[in-house]
Amino acid sequence: MNQRFCAVESRAIDDPLVGSGAHLERNLLLSWPRPRWQRNLRQASDMPEALSAALHALPDEGRRVNLIHRREQPERHHRVFLMPECLAFDISREALGDFLAALRRGEDLTPWRPETVERSLLLCCTHGKKDKCCAKFGFATYKAMADAVHRHDLPFDVWESTHLGGCRLAASALLLPQRRKYGRIGDDDILPLLESEARGRPYLPCYRGDSRLTPRRQCAQVAALEWLAARGKEADVEVVDDTDEADAPDDAQHELAVAWRTAHQQGWLTVTCHALELLRYDTCSDLPDGPSPSRVWRAVSVREGTPISA
Repeated sequence: MNQRFCAVESRAIDDPLVGSGAHLERNLLLSWPRPRWQRNLRQASDMPEALSAALHALPDEGRRVNLIHRREQPERHHRVFLMPECLAFDISREALGDFLAALRRGEDLTPWRPETVERSLLLCCTHGKKDKCCAKFGFATYKAMADAVHRHDLPFDVWESTHLGGCRLAASALLLPQRRKYGRIGDDDILPLLESEARGRPYLPCYRGDSRLTPRRQCAQVAALEWLAARGKEADVEVVDDTDEADAPDDAQHELAVAWRTAHQQGWLTVTCHALELLRYDTCSDLPDGPSPSRVWRAVSVREGTPISA
């Protein structure tokens, strides 16, 4: 019997990457050996109960928690990152509970000897206990990215990670503190993605959209960036849209204004985005029960105004 994968099914129906870039701004990353990870993104099999309870409380307080791993990290001495504060800590397992208690109380963390994070963190989802696509596609991508960063001396710190959202889009990755998400990363994408991000620019072929924007605004943003890139313009863009996305009918078309700016030019684009319902598998665990409907956005046209020379 041929094994099925939600990532393969997603690609086959042209399930869009764009619109799936949401991610909380405040994050805590905790190194923990991957063989101990459980299905929950914050849980490990050998994690003390009190520590697990403290980690599970953090999302209710507005901070996402992911476990991370790489082979050279000691098992019982943990690397902790706080984003967007860009702080890192080295903490023994026995002291983790006290550290989290101090964090949750809003206390000064100076006694924990914080280090400033100088390099962007690149997290690759390898959470096979959550979804088999993340093991099949994610681990190879992690290894290739870590190797490329080393060989080309690129400014990233690469880690394996628990669930980042969008299992059907494996292999997936997240860059912090920029909060740019990527999906369907293939072998030929790895070096161009890293080089683009080293310049501070999103890599459009695998880009899922700005995490600060709604799915519709992500759709308009990426369509505008692609339109500009096709014309040789590496621009910053801003989507101007006051409409409540929740009120938009599923079959609606919406025109969104996008302002763009380069070092020497600026202008406006109008992007028309179309909402539609797609039947898809969000994870491999959905495969036995059949696909379910999901709302997605596609850009159907981009037209320009008159650029203004700086």
